[in-house]
Amino acid sequence: MPDYQATYKKLCEHYLKTTKLTGVSELIGWDERTMLPSKGGEYRAEQITILAGILHERNTDARIGDWLSELADSPWAAEPHSDQGTVIRQLKREYEKETKLPQRLVEELSKAHVLGQQAWVKARAANDFKSFAPVLEQIVSLAKEVTEAIGYEDSPYDALLDFYEPEAKTSEVTAVLAALKDDLVPLVAEIADSGKSPDREIMQRKYPIAAQEAFGKEAAAAIGFDFEAGRLDVTHHPFCCGMGPYDCRITTRYDENFFPSAFFGIMHETGHGLYEQGLRKDCYGLPPGKYVSLGIHESQSRLWENCVGRSKAFWDHFFPAAQNYFPEALADVTVDQFQFGVNDVRPSLIRVEADEVTYNLHIIIRFELEQALIDGSLQVKDLPGAWNEKYQSMLGISSPDDADGCLQDVHWGAGLIGYFPTYSLGNIYSAQLYDKAGEDLGNLDEMFARGEFLPLLDWLRTNIHESGQNYRATELVENVTGKKFDHKPLIRQLRAKLAPLYGIQE
Repeated sequence: MPDYQATYKKLCEHYLKTTKLTGVSELIGWDERTMLPSKGGEYRAEQITILAGILHERNTDARIGDWLSELADSPWAAEPHSDQGTVIRQLKREYEKETKLPQRLVEELSKAHVLGQQAWVKARAANDFKSFAPVLEQIVSLAKEVTEAIGYEDSPYDALLDFYEPEAKTSEVTAVLAALKDDLVPLVAEIADSGKSPDREIMQRKYPIAAQEAFGKEAAAAIGFDFEAGRLDVTHHPFCCGMGPYDCRITTRYDENFFPSAFFGIMHETGHGLYEQGLRKDCYGLPPGKYVSLGIHESQSRLWENCVGRSKAFWDHFFPAAQNYFPEALADVTVDQFQFGVNDVRPSLIRVEADEVTYNLHIIIRFELEQALIDGSLQVKDLPGAWNEKYQSMLGISSPDDADGCLQDVHWGAGLIGYFPTYSLGNIYSAQLYDKAGEDLGNLDEMFARGEFLPLLDWLRTNIHESGQNYRATELVENVTGKKFDHKPLIRQLRAKLAPLYGIQE
């Protein structure tokens, strides 16, 4: 009889070693986006490419196939949602995908993505799409190779989406976002017709960067981020990454004359960081100790950024501290004025600074454009024009330049084609989870007003973070909430928050 325990141990030990190497790759990737001298970019790309090749070799080791074949029909895999069953099920899925990708393609992708990020930084600073276009053409071409190597049943975009939201289909996401759009567009119109708007000048006063950093760190620590196991740094485009069970890095970017940019960037990335810090340490590197999907990851960032961070109760607690950090900017401002200011709803150009209502329209635009790039109906050279056409059609605005247009996001330069729809999925997940947390914990607003944020974090740890990949994203949400995936809670929450501010129907 096969020694299943010994085989399982070999499988896990192999992947735990691979995880440590992955952490090294994440670390030098973080450094490349935060600390690396500009002249070091090309050599860093070579370093990351070599590591990508080594990792691919480990992830496609023929012994993994043998171990999984032995375990797949064994008693150790009998319960698919147990820790052991999850390890076998998920690693089998990952192995089958990895082995479809040639070593050459993996290494080319890695190098192109690192160089693409660096080219994006320069192109955006110079408002120069033409210099970036050849780089993006290569990235899109390689992404198409990935879709053919992995295969797909319906849309080639399915193969890319699966990297970020496993088992999701383009057709399903399209239907969800269409239903969401149908409810968002009239909400945007109601707000525009209300005749009410906050004093936008308040957010555009002088907020010294050192004070922004200190205030952001205080808020991040208050909601649970462990700065002894993480840090906050500056980058061109905010991100979060985990290098190990006790090393999570979050980043932001500062604008001295626009308060929401850095603060809500910090809240957003802290949400990601809380998920990373909440993963099970005893399974770190194995599926039960990994995040389940980018949609669920985004649900955590958007929950803390929006459900918590833009709430009246949050600012009832934090506004006195804000006034201490920014005495000149906020001396004549009330908490009601400030909270209205951070919930300013209006069409705007920049996704990461968009309000909760219009944000998803930014995502739909990107979702549609990158599908067109992958199926060939849109050429890279025509991207700026197509971008502005969609912004004019969906938001009634267009960008005067490419820096704040199709060059505003790092994602395509970094090769993250397929990532964007997970932001909207995350918004929907977050609303359902927030509703359930309120049912289980009681009045969350009363807790926040008292500065009590850890009960919500503990609830998320128990129900989401510690579940790892034992269930797929939609299964996890349904298990926790008892309800099917549905965008309606998000619409209800938006109306409930905005009705008293804009005088619209709740």
